[in-house]
Amino acid sequence: MLTLRSSLLRSAAALVTPAAAAAQPRVHLSTGPQQKHKTFYEFRTYCIRPDQNAAFLKLTNEKIHLRTAHSELIGYWSVEYGGLNQVFHIWKYDSYSQRAGVRAALAQDPSWISEYISKAMPMLTSQDNEVTYLVPWSQLQKPPQEGGVYELISYQMRPGGPAVWGNAFQAAVTAHDAPGYGKLVGAFHSEFGQLNRGTNRVHTLWWFESADQRAEVRHKSHHDARVVAAVRNSVVHLDSQSNKLMFPCPFSPMK
Repeated sequence: MLTLRSSLLRSAAALVTPAAAAAQPRVHLSTGPQQKHKTFYEFRTYCIRPDQNAAFLKLTNEKIHLRTAHSELIGYWSVEYGGLNQVFHIWKYDSYSQRAGVRAALAQDPSWISEYISKAMPMLTSQDNEVTYLVPWSQLQKPPQEGGVYELISYQMRPGGPAVWGNAFQAAVTAHDAPGYGKLVGAFHSEFGQLNRGTNRVHTLWWFESADQRAEVRHKSHHDARVVAAVRNSVVHLDSQSNKLMFPCPFSPMK
C-alpha cells in the first residue's frame, strides 16, 4: 500500500511536465558569483540548561547592550515549540571581515567577558551557528505590528541545488505569503551550517498574530487548492523539515 507521502510525490511529479518546467522562470539561490551583496545573517541557536533558562534570559536582557554595541542584532527569540530551553537569534554583518573584527573586539572587551560571557556560558549545554543569505527574491521585512509569534521553518532539500528545486520552493513560499495567511519576514539560504549542506538548506521566518492564528492559517491552507498545488510541486524536492514557534524576547529589536 502506498503511503500518503508516496501518493503526494507521485501526484506532484505528474503535475510538472517537461514543457511546463522549461517554461518556468529560472530562480537562483546560490551565492558564488550570483551573490550580489556581501551582507549575511548569522543564525545562532543556544540550548540552555533547564534549571537555568529563566536566569539566562534575565542576564541576557540586562547585558545584551554590551553585545549590540559591536554589531547589529536583528531579533532574539525564546523557542516555545519545536525545541525546549532554546533561544534563537539573528545577527547582521556586512562582510566576513566585519564579523572577524567584531569577534576580535568582543574577545578584548572586559565588560562583555566579565559581566556576561563568564556567567552565561555555564548556563548553556550547546551552541550552533549558521551563515545565511537572503534569497534574491526576498527582502527582510518588519512584522505588521509588535507582539505576536514567529515561526522558523528549516528545510533540507534534496541534492541538486536551486537549479533543480528553486522555482518550486519559491512558489510554495509565496503561495503562503498572501492576504489571510502569515507574513513572510525573510527567506534565507545557508552558506555554512549543518554538515556544510549549503545551497540545499533553506529557511523561512514568518510572523503571526498569535499561535491560534497560525493554527487557523495552517488549517485553511489544507483546503486552498492554490496552496496545495504549490506545496505538492515542492515536496518532491524535500528531504526533511523542522519548525520552531518562537516568542520575541523583550530586548529583541524585532518584536
